Amino acid sequence: MEAAQIEFGPVKVYLGEKNGKYPDGNQVVVTGSDSKAIFDTPLSANRIAERLRDADLAILGHVHEDHVCGLHLIPDAPVFAPWADVKALRSEEGLMAHYGYAAHVRDEMLSLVREKFGFRPRPDAQGYGDGAEWDLGGVRVRAIHLPGHTGGHSVLVVDPPGVAFLGDIDLSGFGPYYGDGCSSLVDFAESLERVPDIEARIWITSHHKGVVTDRDEFLALLKRFCSRIGEREQAIWQALGVRPMTLDDLVTLRFLYPQGYHEVFVDDAERYTIRRHLERLLTAGRVAKDDGTYYQLPGA
Repeated sequence: MEAAQIEFGPVKVYLGEKNGKYPDGNQVVVTGSDSKAIFDTPLSANRIAERLRDADLAILGHVHEDHVCGLHLIPDAPVFAPWADVKALRSEEGLMAHYGYAAHVRDEMLSLVREKFGFRPRPDAQGYGDGAEWDLGGVRVRAIHLPGHTGGHSVLVVDPPGVAFLGDIDLSGFGPYYGDGCSSLVDFAESLERVPDIEARIWITSHHKGVVTDRDEFLALLKRFCSRIGEREQAIWQALGVRPMTLDDLVTLRFLYPQGYHEVFVDDAERYTIRRHLERLLTAGRVAKDDGTYYQLPGA
């Protein structure tokens, strides 16, 4: 069954399963008088392949396995990715370095990105930076670098009609994801403060919410999304109030994914996420670390 379609002038959104819930995503297509561009290519791209094969270029807001699934549909068209992410698109080695997962899960992760997501390296991928623009003919796309999810994560703004493709600032109840080696909690928090200032009247996410057209709703969803950072940090702090723990102890408690959820990357994602919160808690003096490997509350 073909994905549901929503149209805003030159911008078409093809919704993935469950509004693009991971591992799927929402496909954005922008058509000007001169060129047709596609933003990212989720699994749903393969269900609408005939609508994408004539694209003149692809612009990725960032590089992750679930955003590159349909690039094989346009093997000869130029592909653009943020400079900080482009090596992850050019080779499998670059993608594995991008994730930064433990060596013992590398083979499983490679199998996942190849078999489930159809990753095929694009050594021809071109990098772009903050403020990059593409003129499609009466329609302009502009990149705003908002790192944190990845080092290069960027929002793509289409004018007209004032559409902001937020990528993985997805306004979901899951909250911000900064669980890879290339991620940064500090950068993500700073980026989120800038999101309300983006001039747009329509907001599109890669996952979950899909399309939001009411600014008050958008701001409320964004506030809830941002709040997950503090909630995770408080949960980690409370866990350390029970007893001192190592990082490995904390990983078993799961602060990012629910207990029982299994994917090859989960332990590494939890470890990166928890470590970044512990760094903030240590800096704030809310957590102390003994001479070994145990974290605890000050004075415990």
